[in-house]
Amino acid sequence: MSITINPEKSSLMRAAPRLMQILRVLARHKFFGALRGKRHWPPPKEVRETFEELGLTFIKFGQVLALRRDLLPDAYIDELELLHDQLPAMSMNTVRARVEFELGAKLTKLFSAFSETPLAAATIAQVHEATLQDGRHVAVKVQRPGLKRMISKDIAALTYLVALGEGLFPRLRALDLPVVVREFANSLSRETDFSREAHSIVLFRSALADVSDLWIPDVVAECSSGGVLTMEYSPGERVDLYAKLHPEAMPQSIYTLVRLMLQTIFEGGLFHADPHPGNVFVLPDGRLSLLDFGMTGELDEPMRESLTLLLEAVVKRDARAATEAYLEMAPESEKVNRAALLVDIKAALYEIHKGDLADVSIGDAFNSLLRAGSRNGVHNPGEFFLLTRAFIILESLIRQLAPNHNYMESFREEISRLTSQHFSLTRIKEKTTTFAREMERLISGAPGDTRRILRRIAEGNLGQVQAPAVEALGEHLIRNLERLAGAIASGALAVGGSMLLMTPMGGWHDALGLIMVVSGIFGMFSIRIGAWLRERGRS
Repeated sequence: MSITINPEKSSLMRAAPRLMQILRVLARHKFFGALRGKRHWPPPKEVRETFEELGLTFIKFGQVLALRRDLLPDAYIDELELLHDQLPAMSMNTVRARVEFELGAKLTKLFSAFSETPLAAATIAQVHEATLQDGRHVAVKVQRPGLKRMISKDIAALTYLVALGEGLFPRLRALDLPVVVREFANSLSRETDFSREAHSIVLFRSALADVSDLWIPDVVAECSSGGVLTMEYSPGERVDLYAKLHPEAMPQSIYTLVRLMLQTIFEGGLFHADPHPGNVFVLPDGRLSLLDFGMTGELDEPMRESLTLLLEAVVKRDARAATEAYLEMAPESEKVNRAALLVDIKAALYEIHKGDLADVSIGDAFNSLLRAGSRNGVHNPGEFFLLTRAFIILESLIRQLAPNHNYMESFREEISRLTSQHFSLTRIKEKTTTFAREMERLISGAPGDTRRILRRIAEGNLGQVQAPAVEALGEHLIRNLERLAGAIASGALAVGGSMLLMTPMGGWHDALGLIMVVSGIFGMFSIRIGAWLRERGRS
């Protein structure tokens, strides 16, 4: 059974006991002094200990805040990153009852062997080694009972606490804390839904099937549910421990990690948001094994396109292009100060490029953009924070595995491969077909839409306009629309061809690019000449 968190449905009376408990803990740790200004904030270590004392939900909330370097000073972020999510293990009786309730069968009928000692015990669940009746070696992830009730109360208490704080101290509204709490609640709902995690595993296995040196354990669907997840057992060793014994294998492992991150982002729109050493194993045959898909992110195609432009602008140190791409990823509101944002992004890019390009950190670059955006009224989407977190963790892991490895070289190699694939003949054909269909729908529907709009205008306050004049105007608009559609198509050909020519791949790519550019230019000239001839004929 998955957890659905809706703080709006939690009454103040139900949340009141937990809210009073939270307020007492905050008061004991001198949090309320912070309302008088930053100089009265409690020390970073005490902040971390407060979250740990408040329990599971607040530990997770502290980990989410650790992503928000745009909200908190570095000292607090560094301390919140130390929040542990280890809890005492559940008893075997609790585990047995949970599995049997979720799967509707006795534990002994489901498994021929089930280890009572967990492999790991965290805040959300613990993992046990087991064997299925058919002999398959598996790992069983069992969710802790009572999470729904506890998390719902804590989220409701957090919601009321934030609303109270903003009411008493309006300056807190600049931090956009209600949005942070809402996104946190959504994230926690996803993380505690094992059915969603199972679906993510299936998608990742499909997206990375062609990566020969990577293995992702498959889901055993008949022994899985919203609260229990059974997967193939990964017999490997943690990658950080393996690296100490086999440093010569790390360059290939790092390339695989970079490839799986970029390929899933730019091709499927999925990414693993928690690639720390405990989730990356090395199998006895040398392949990597990726585990724990509870925290994943999704990017739609427009966001992926904007991300590509953003990365390119960061590498080229083009502040204006970076600003435009960033605002496409994070929808702006009327509060955004675009001029100040451009200045801040220029400063951020200067700091990023002060050193060697090989030392550029994508995670740090994204963090700088997030801070610049928050200072200037941009509402950063939750996916951007997850993506930043993923790159920061990945870069930290890479430096841990091989401190002298040129991470950016692996990044450039994979980007080059993805770019070549992006501009393949098949991909261009798919995009051109889609574009042609959209333009056909636009043009074929335009006459009827135009007439309907003009008819409504004629029948309304502008009824003085006579039908023949309206129809003439409609025909004029239709011709202009067709002309515009042709111009867009020709321009798309010219731009697409130029992109191919700018990508140094040689061979048929260059020939195709030249043909597209010439066709686009010829099309634009044809449209202009046709318009000139029509104007001359009317004269």
